[in-house]
Amino acid sequence: METVALEQDAVISRAGDQIDQVFFPHSGAISLMIEMADGRTVATGVIGREGVVGSLSVLGSSLSAITALVCTAGSASRIPASRFYMAFGRSPAIRQAIRNHVRAMLMQFQLGSACNALHPVEARMARWLLQLRDRVDSDVLPLTQQALSQILGVRRTTVTLLMRNLRASGAIRSDQRGRIEIDRSRLSAVACECHRVMRLEAEEIFSNHKSRSRAAALPDDPRIPEIEADDAL
Repeated sequence: METVALEQDAVISRAGDQIDQVFFPHSGAISLMIEMADGRTVATGVIGREGVVGSLSVLGSSLSAITALVCTAGSASRIPASRFYMAFGRSPAIRQAIRNHVRAMLMQFQLGSACNALHPVEARMARWLLQLRDRVDSDVLPLTQQALSQILGVRRTTVTLLMRNLRASGAIRSDQRGRIEIDRSRLSAVACECHRVMRLEAEEIFSNHKSRSRAAALPDDPRIPEIEADDAL
């Protein structure tokens, strides 16, 4: 593995391209984007330090179904997909970590699809801001309104109007160019229940796996280094 910088707005994989690198973010957030034939985009999920970009490479040679776009800068560990494929085959701990990641992402995709279909755009925007906040651990999000419009699949003018409403309610303290400061508790009151459900489901998936791994490990168990690596994943 090597450590690399994740520059804001950088594309680390593009839909239709071969998956040749796997990324494990340490910080920042990566949005998974779908682009339609007319050029419009919408985000289907977001990955931070809890996840991995390029996990489908464990199925063998694969094409990316989405475009992975860095929406808030950070850093990541990067490994060639071919080498990660070999590590996946050798390590039960890595296989379990990827299974948990896939479970968490499927849950995010399913809830996100329902949210996009049923909930107002203001609630969805509040949900996305909270999801990003969870991953950057700061109430100040380095995010532009243009990026939000691409994530939500709405026009920039719609985002401007929604931001004005959120500022009036106190959910957003300030909205400067490329920087949004939120009030987490007030923003949570605006968001739909999907953020809370996603967060609780993800916490259960990962905490249950850690408990099982530690309970199964004995002091002389040769798998202990793999379990520690799994915790890092």
